[in-house]
Amino acid sequence: MNYLISVLPQLLSGAGITLKLFGLTLLGSIPLGIILAFVLASHLQPFKLLVQVYVWVMRGTPLLLQLIFIFYGLPLLLPALVLDRFDAALLAFVINYAAYFAEIFRGGIQSIPQGQYEASQVLRLSKMQTIKKIIIPQVVKITLPSVGNEVVNLVKDTSLVYILGLSDMMRIGKIAMERDTTLLPLVGVGLIYLVMTGLFTLIMKLLENKLNYYR
Repeated sequence: MNYLISVLPQLLSGAGITLKLFGLTLLGSIPLGIILAFVLASHLQPFKLLVQVYVWVMRGTPLLLQLIFIFYGLPLLLPALVLDRFDAALLAFVINYAAYFAEIFRGGIQSIPQGQYEASQVLRLSKMQTIKKIIIPQVVKITLPSVGNEVVNLVKDTSLVYILGLSDMMRIGKIAMERDTTLLPLVGVGLIYLVMTGLFTLIMKLLENKLNYYR
């Protein structure tokens, strides 16, 4: 127990990287996912096909492979494009999770009854007003449980950045384990991840309860 307490400050310093990556990924991937979802739900065939291929590639290949490709592979293809470790990780996470969110939001958009669109026309709402005031609020409520699952997955997936040499919790815990020849640092890492996933699960549940007025 005393050992865990002694390494806790080191692990928490790595948690800062984890939370920063988590927050910026959500800020980037959710808006991008919404935009892509409307393209997927549209009749703009060339753009729709392009987005479908993008989603297929992102969802069909491992996130770990995407991390390695963006950090190590992109500079080989585009020598002028060299990203630092965190930026490469953030780019990989945003484009990966945007694909998942796009499919989630697409399902939500297509579940809206046609009568909602017809009612907005009767009320003489513009397309942007219809999207903002009628479609998006309902899509948020419909898709929130699925989005919550992806948020929890994102917390755990951030551990993959250790492969790029970022000083996140996983890497710090692994270094401490090898240095002190004990598994306790990884136990500490696991406990911190459990706390974070539990906290974000609770937040998503509270949001679901708050949005129950749509029923």
